[in-house]
Amino acid sequence: MEEIVKLESIDQYNKLRGVETLHPLVSVINLSQANSLPVQTFNFNLYCVYLKELKCGELKYGRSHYDYQEGTLMFIAPGQVVGVQPKNGVQARGWSLAFHPDLINGTSLGKNIHEYSFFSYDVNEALHLSEKERQIVLDCFAKIQYELMHAIDHHSKKLITANIELFLHYCNRFYDRQFITRDHENKGTVEKFERVLHDYFLSDQPQQQGLPTVGYCADTLHLSANYFGDLIKKETGKSAQEYIQNKVIELAKERVFDFEKTISQVAYELGFKYPQHFTRLFKQRVGITPNEYRALN
Repeated sequence: MEEIVKLESIDQYNKLRGVETLHPLVSVINLSQANSLPVQTFNFNLYCVYLKELKCGELKYGRSHYDYQEGTLMFIAPGQVVGVQPKNGVQARGWSLAFHPDLINGTSLGKNIHEYSFFSYDVNEALHLSEKERQIVLDCFAKIQYELMHAIDHHSKKLITANIELFLHYCNRFYDRQFITRDHENKGTVEKFERVLHDYFLSDQPQQQGLPTVGYCADTLHLSANYFGDLIKKETGKSAQEYIQNKVIELAKERVFDFEKTISQVAYELGFKYPQHFTRLFKQRVGITPNEYRALN
């Protein structure tokens, strides 16, 4: 079994890269002036962002392989496992930003880090930058690097975290743009989602596995759950969970008119473990209970 190396600290990460540690909790590295990571699988306890400016290597992330392209950003969150498989003879060019979770404790960024869902995207869902966007990213990295070159004082943490947060805000904007401009890549995802739900409810899976989850639908479509959820939100204005619930209610409205079945039987066929949960959701969405709906119609 392959050994997995745990990356626990910024200093450990910097030593692998062959660069000096200027701050114990954050690092900005020009990859053209650093060592490549060894061919190894790493379990990150750090937040890492990679800006690649040259097609220079391959990552294995979960089940996916991804060849770096020019001008792409990839994000790694603590707890994620990444395998590095560089191509021989090609020197990396680009930048990396790494910061330890302790850096953002008690800060605005620490409270809001969960909002940057792209940290849980798969590598094949990386952010592709325009030249202007790339310049903005480099400017953010330069400001963070300036602070690292400055002697640590009581302003350091606030300025560093504020600039990281600014960078992540820009990434949110850039991903919004990508969902639009790369529409050909996303085209048909909602229709495929609808087909997954249609096939699921035509099968006996609801009785065996319960209601379909966002994770199940994303996995079926070969997308990460967060990327899938964000894409559905952008395309429909509803969360993926809301979309699933709407589908359930749509089917429920049809099936309650099968008078040979009780409301409990309808609930079980749709995947509800407890009929009262079905009744509660139906009333929340329709305004009346399934029994009342059946009687009124």
